[in-house]
Amino acid sequence: MSPHDYRALTLFIGGAGDKKSYYLAGPYRNIAYALTAFDQRIEEAGLADGYQSLYLGYHEVWTAVDIGRLVATEIHDKDTPIYIVGHSLGAWSGAHLSNRLTEWGYRVEMLVTLDPVGSGLLVRLGSRIPYHRPAPHCHCWINVRAEPGRRNSSDLVAQLGRKWHVAGEPDIDEALDTNHANAWALFCKPLHDGRSAADCMFESIVGQLHG
Repeated sequence: MSPHDYRALTLFIGGAGDKKSYYLAGPYRNIAYALTAFDQRIEEAGLADGYQSLYLGYHEVWTAVDIGRLVATEIHDKDTPIYIVGHSLGAWSGAHLSNRLTEWGYRVEMLVTLDPVGSGLLVRLGSRIPYHRPAPHCHCWINVRAEPGRRNSSDLVAQLGRKWHVAGEPDIDEALDTNHANAWALFCKPLHDGRSAADCMFESIVGQLHG
């Protein structure tokens, strides 16, 4: 099956130091752990033939040229359901990407932002991210915040980059007791109703592929 025959596309977008180093830090591949776990779940459910995932860095979805080359070429048609999972700066960039793809006529079914960062002036000036605050466009938006009982260095870094506060905007907006860097936990640990963001996305994809 060629890439253009897939019926659901997921984009996992890492933050600073995830896919490539950021000022000598990383790459840490934080979002890749979430992607690998989700891909395995799709495969175990027998859905791999109707699904494709891409691992991207926040810096790879900045310009229209990059988006056209790395993302649009992988979308079968305008009816393809697209799922975006972004972590840290990747969440900020992923939210902007949801808007750009919608403007181009594509269908963004779900946006998952994991402890989004990007509001700080210095990080916006020093990183390949859009300067203005995102205005996401998608059918469902899930935001998961990291509010750890015991902070580590990644939480300090997130504070320096200034977290993007989205209260009142997402369809689901909840916090988990985990550190900023733990993209897997933010994506896979259960929220208040017992379902994780990954569960919600999986259920949506199953519905799309079986619908």
